[in-house]
Amino acid sequence: MFVDSHAHIDFSSYEAAEIEAVVERARLAGVENIIHIGSGEGLDSMASTPALLDRFPQVYGSVGVHPHDAKLLDAEALTKLKESAAHPKVVAIGEIGLDFHYNHSEPEVQRQALRNQIRLAKALNKPIIIHDRDSHDEILQILIEEKASEVGGVFHCFSGDYEFGLKVIKENFLVSFTGIVTFKKAEVTQDAAKRLPLEKMMIETDSPFLTPVPFRGKRNEPAYVTHVAAKIAELKDLAVEDVGRVTALNARRLFGFGDQDIPASIVYRIRDSLYLNITNRCTLACVFCPKFVDWEVKGHYLRLPKEPEFSEVVRLMGDFSDVDEVVFCGYGEPTQRLDLLKELATYIHKQGKKVRLDTDGLGNLIHERNILPELQGLVDRVNVSLNAPNAEVYAKVCPNRFGASAYEEVKKFILAAKPYIPWVQASVVGMPGVDVAASQKVAEEELGVQFRHREYNNVG
Repeated sequence: MFVDSHAHIDFSSYEAAEIEAVVERARLAGVENIIHIGSGEGLDSMASTPALLDRFPQVYGSVGVHPHDAKLLDAEALTKLKESAAHPKVVAIGEIGLDFHYNHSEPEVQRQALRNQIRLAKALNKPIIIHDRDSHDEILQILIEEKASEVGGVFHCFSGDYEFGLKVIKENFLVSFTGIVTFKKAEVTQDAAKRLPLEKMMIETDSPFLTPVPFRGKRNEPAYVTHVAAKIAELKDLAVEDVGRVTALNARRLFGFGDQDIPASIVYRIRDSLYLNITNRCTLACVFCPKFVDWEVKGHYLRLPKEPEFSEVVRLMGDFSDVDEVVFCGYGEPTQRLDLLKELATYIHKQGKKVRLDTDGLGNLIHERNILPELQGLVDRVNVSLNAPNAEVYAKVCPNRFGASAYEEVKKFILAAKPYIPWVQASVVGMPGVDVAASQKVAEEELGVQFRHREYNNVG
């Protein structure tokens, strides 16, 4: 399911009689919720929003005075804004901001309107929806000065580059992408969508504007947000379902509606693979491991209330005939539960599917024997976390109870795996202080295996 996090569904571009059909088409396209923006056509947008939200259960909204209309934000209008914001389904203040491209209101008037509305959002404890056009540095500075991070929000129709996106995220704001990301010449936007973390991202249509390919040139509507999701999935090498799941969760959490908690996952899907999370016990305490911040991976929560047994895992796997492979991977070391790993791998092969093991390569030390012969014929692919070009760096980034010998043991495991497992890969998380090129040289030249550079702070 998807959430269109920004749409003007009562703009004059729509006939009043067709709004119901627009909302229904969105539902049929898999759009679970729409955030209607009560801003952009003078003060009327704000005034009409409460009635619209009462009309459609799946539609939530925001109210605010757009920078184009900043000249209208006097004391009376600010009072009306506060009254509209009291509606229980108004979940944000916005869109508000700066637009120095058109300057329909004088720049100083825009600045003051923005500050006044940020202060209102903070008083009401509601997140902020930002309109930013030709004003990146200045709008960010105002947000910092007004301490807008206390309520957070989103830069809608994000138009900055990757570096600006990092600054936005640092200030407790998400970034949201529109149909622009599907445009052929939108290289900067596409690069930002590819590199910024999905966990800090939402998707939107900005209906009736910015219609995505393949409908560009027609009037936009919330049903088309699926095409924005599809393009981001393409850029990030994810499934559309992954993008929908994570961005919908981000929207529900930011705006405070719907189900914001997710249950622990023993079995979960990313892209075309099925992942098995069979233990949280880990040999290492890697400094880059995201579980020290939270336990989520692409919208799945991986902290287990208890370790599952064979029958429970099989039940949760269900019919997995449509996946490319089944991967033993979670927030723990799968070889800690070697017997269950082997039993499940046997079952998976009987269903005609390949098995991949993601491991820290310390299984032989854990079990005090060579476990690789036991994996022959059960594991088709193994990815081993090399994580460093030498033992000194490894000890810093992957603290463990085995001490200085651990790195050499990982390399021995990689070498020893080649006769037993057809496909062997070594990977490294490219965090600061780790020489990726030197690590690649160890993997390819010294160990003779494939190499993968895993992007820092981009899990799953």
